[in-house]
Amino acid sequence: MIRDPVLFDDWHPVGMTAQLPAGIPVSAQLLDVPLVVWRDSANAVHVWVDRCPHRGMKLSLGSVHGDSLTCAYHGWTYGSDGRCKHIPALPEQDGDRLTARVSACAVQEQYGLIWVCLGTAARGVPAFPEFTDRRLRKVWCGPYEVASSGPRIVENFLDMAHFAFVHEGILGEKARAAIREYQVQDFADSESGDGIRATGCLVWQPRSNSLASGGSEVEYSYRVVRPLTAILTKEPLSRQGFHEAVSLHLQPLTETTTRVWIILALTNHEQGDEELRAFQDAIFLQDRPIVENQQPLRLPLLPGAEVSVACDRMSLAYRRYLKNLGLRYGVVTSENP
Repeated sequence: MIRDPVLFDDWHPVGMTAQLPAGIPVSAQLLDVPLVVWRDSANAVHVWVDRCPHRGMKLSLGSVHGDSLTCAYHGWTYGSDGRCKHIPALPEQDGDRLTARVSACAVQEQYGLIWVCLGTAARGVPAFPEFTDRRLRKVWCGPYEVASSGPRIVENFLDMAHFAFVHEGILGEKARAAIREYQVQDFADSESGDGIRATGCLVWQPRSNSLASGGSEVEYSYRVVRPLTAILTKEPLSRQGFHEAVSLHLQPLTETTTRVWIILALTNHEQGDEELRAFQDAIFLQDRPIVENQQPLRLPLLPGAEVSVACDRMSLAYRRYLKNLGLRYGVVTSENP
């Protein structure tokens, strides 16, 4: 297992807030680390390494009682602070005499997701300012299980040249496959965070969104705010006032398996959640076999490993961004061949 500080010290989603009821431990995984996620009687969420320090039993198979989680093997009970507070085989021992402690992780609830940091958080959860815009409706999509690395999935999300082939008839068509010039730059601001962005991305799409009944020119912008978080916005030029943001948040299970969470923030108030999810599902499920069949599954950061052209400038900027951060997990580098 690679313990990559770039990702260990960052925040990643491990579940949806609405799908974690009180009193039920749930297993999860992040960066090859098995986790147990549970909510106590005060509605606080806790995330621990899924291993009882006594004999290594999975705590996710245990039970929650109020503000405590009890291991299913020997009944050792841990309080919400992670300290053991009761051993049934030694009932006379309590308080300071019990020194066992689980490995607890930092956790936050934001944007309707449960975010976890396995290491020491260098900053907060990735910025997603569209989520706080009350004019935009929020819809959660996924999660999608993908047999590929997080960086490959992000790079595909940033790529427009595949629209005419992978999403033909929806986001593109072969007769209009040409990609016009667009701008890529670093950015940093108090609202959107910092990273890299692409602007002025104009494409023609037969059906740019679930409401569209015909083709139109669409203006995209993309921004990468963390190694495994990217957000796109799109506005069909033929429909004034329509706006959509698609926020991609990845949960790297291993280097080459990923759980994908997507949040939509959009002006479409006409359709139901299921209609909006169905459209997003159709798009993403066209992408999934593509990223699962790229070789290697880890994104190459080595010079000359893959051939690039001018319209790949956002992809190349993303690769430079990861390389400058020193990322090693889910990528191919000279140090991680």
